Amino acid sequence: MSSSDPTVQPVPASVVEQVDAADVTLSNPKRAVISLGSNLGNRLETLQGAIDALEDTPGLRVKAVSPVYETEPWGVDAGSQPSYYNAVVLVKTTLPPDSLLERGHAIEEAFERVRDERWGPRTLDVDIVSYQDVVSDDPALTLPHPRAHERAFVLVPWYDVDPEAVVPGRGTVAELLTGVTREGVQVRTDLELRLPE
Repeated sequence: MSSSDPTVQPVPASVVEQVDAADVTLSNPKRAVISLGSNLGNRLETLQGAIDALEDTPGLRVKAVSPVYETEPWGVDAGSQPSYYNAVVLVKTTLPPDSLLERGHAIEEAFERVRDERWGPRTLDVDIVSYQDVVSDDPALTLPHPRAHERAFVLVPWYDVDPEAVVPGRGTVAELLTGVTREGVQVRTDLELRLPE
């Protein structure tokens, strides 16, 4: 191969700097765990759309996606709602927690989420489960999520993508799983969510 082949030329340092500067997620990103759920419409397509929308968020990169779980609705009478598809995604982000929450709500709204009843059926639920090691009682965004430690539909997929995970102030996900029932939480090996390219 002759040295005149342009593909073997070193990349100029100025170009490398531009690429690094463009990827804002390189500057001190924080780890966050996001739970996704859907029980209306095309549930799998909705979850994938939410993952893609998260990836398209400036200052955020999706690093891992759990298997899909089918779960019984929480807090309502059995059979009164369709079952949920749930998944957990791990992200790295430079967004502060309140901006991440705003983005989650915007994604929910894009999928026509309606908030008219507590624990009502929904096209999409985007919950911030934890953000780095932050513990906060802020009513707008309590961290970690105040009920995540007792919900198998969050803990089971979270354990799948991060077996060493810790719920700040509550203990390891592995320990917390021993205290919850996995009844009504079934892995769907026939379904798959893609990590964005």
